[in-house]
Order: sequence, then structure tokens, then C-alpha cells
Amino acid sequence: MMNNFRLTFPVEPIATPLEYPDKLLLMGSCFAEEIGDRLLHHHFDTLVNPHGILYNPLNIAEALQRYLDGKQYAAGELFQHGDLWHSWDHHSRFSALDPEEALLKMNTAAAAATERLENADWLFITLGTAHIYTLKDNNRIVGNCHKVPASSFHKRLVTPQEIISALDNMMHRLFFRNKKVKIMFTVSPVRYVRDGVVENNLSKAVLLQAVHHLVNKFNRLFYFPAYELVLDDLRDYRFYKDDLVHPNETAINYVWEHFTGSCLSPEGQKLLPLIEDLNRAMQHRPFNPQSQQHKKFLETYAKKTRALIEQYPYLKLEEKLAYFEG
Repeated sequence: MMNNFRLTFPVEPIATPLEYPDKLLLMGSCFAEEIGDRLLHHHFDTLVNPHGILYNPLNIAEALQRYLDGKQYAAGELFQHGDLWHSWDHHSRFSALDPEEALLKMNTAAAAATERLENADWLFITLGTAHIYTLKDNNRIVGNCHKVPASSFHKRLVTPQEIISALDNMMHRLFFRNKKVKIMFTVSPVRYVRDGVVENNLSKAVLLQAVHHLVNKFNRLFYFPAYELVLDDLRDYRFYKDDLVHPNETAINYVWEHFTGSCLSPEGQKLLPLIEDLNRAMQHRPFNPQSQQHKKFLETYAKKTRALIEQYPYLKLEEKLAYFEG
């Protein structure tokens, strides 16, 4: 008898799958960016993290509330640390030497997010941690500490009820504004061991409890088990990067395969390898770009791209067509 060295489990197809023309908004931890990059790479209409990476559910809910309000950031909401101007609500990629530049980046992204949220077919929320940091001065929850000394913050674990309340309030407003939007929750498989191993596991348990409470409450909410696929199925440090915290490329691809297999419509699954074929062709580096062989290669792929544009006009493949037409 052969021994099984892995515990696999089925990921059932969802009732209303993702379609290729759908408009998507992804919010949350760095794992949301990994999946978002793959969605963009395969030409899904995707907006990823308009606030930058956010880890805890309260900051994610607050950012989404601001998009619903259409509220712009003002100079008084920024602070200077080191040489840069920052926002407590944003990832450091929005920080800048000039406060006007920082505000421009934040408000441009927020305007795009407001528009996307009004028209989105899907909102993906990836929760990273149930730990929050609040400023000692005014008890404000911060999305990013921007390397400000730890002595400036209180840290605490939020309760499932706090998470449920924050997300419930946001969703109540969202569903009133956008009648068609569906929400996919995931819990990030990234292990926040800086909090402590026991503390990280407790944090993930709080997130899972809150998410499953919400998913069981509404029929337009779904849960995708990215956390379980990495922690319970792969369950091996070979599938982590050298820091032993972040899933590596192999693990993310494994999650991606399960995601597309269970969450993408049959037509979308047929389209996926055709887009990947074009992606691979664009990465091809010929020995001699002027050769007849390479020109024929480009002509073949220009023809394939034109056929896809004709069949699927919602795909934005103009850049690929321009490359192949050279």
C-alpha cells in the first residue's frame, strides 16, 4: 500500500463563477497583490490595492468606506517622517518628498477606486492579520507604521465581532450602491511570525471566524481557501521563500491553479491558455530579430491576437497586437 504524504482536499466550483469581462477590485495584504498580478498578466480587468497593501480588516473596511464617500485626502491628513510625507492610511509607495505629489498619487488612486467600486462585478478582500496598531496620541488605527518607532503605537488583537461589524457596515452601503457586486474573501497564507507563532495562529483564527460568519450570512459572499491550500495541503517549508514566511512562486502558482479551476467560468478557463500563449510569445527573444523565421513567428502571433480581439472584444490586447505587428 502506498503512503500518502499530503492531505489534499477538493475546492468546489462556486455557484456564480468569475467571467472574463468582469470588473474586479482587489484589496488587502501582499497575497492580494500576488493574485492580482496574475489576473492582470492574464488580461482580467483588475484594479489592485488603490491604498497599497493593507493588512487588517478594519483599515480595509475604512478604505472602502472612503471610496464610497468619494472623499479626497487633504494636506492636514499627511505627516512628515524622515524626508518623506506619509499617510497613516496608505502603504509607503504613496509617500513622497513633496506633500502635493503624495496627495496627487493618493487622490488619483482613490478616484479610480470609487469609480471601480460603483461598477465592480467582484470585490476580492484578502485579510492578513487581526492585529492592529493605533497611535498612542489619538488612538487612530494605522494601515502602515512607516518605520515610525514602535513606542508611538499600541498594538492589540481585534475581536471577530469588531471585524464583522466593520465589514458589515461597509457591505451594507456597498450593496445599496452596487446591486451586482459579489465579494470573495481569502485569508492570506503569509505567516506574520514577527507577532509570534502562537499570536499569528490566534490572529488567523480570528480572521477565519469572522469571514465564515459573514459568508454564511449573505449568498453573494464567497470564501476561497488560499490559506488552507498552503498551510494544510502543501504544508512544507519547501513552498516558502527563504524567509519561511511568504509562499514562494510554486505555492502561489498552486493556489492560482485552484483559484482558476474553482472560481473561473468554463469559457474563461478555455481562454486562459490562449492568453498565456501570447504572453510566452512576447517573452521570446530571437537569436536574429531580422530573420524570416522570426518575422513569420510574429505574423503568426499577430494573426492569433487579431482573432482573439475579434472573438473577445472586451480583451484589451492592443499592446500585444502592436508588438507582434512590430
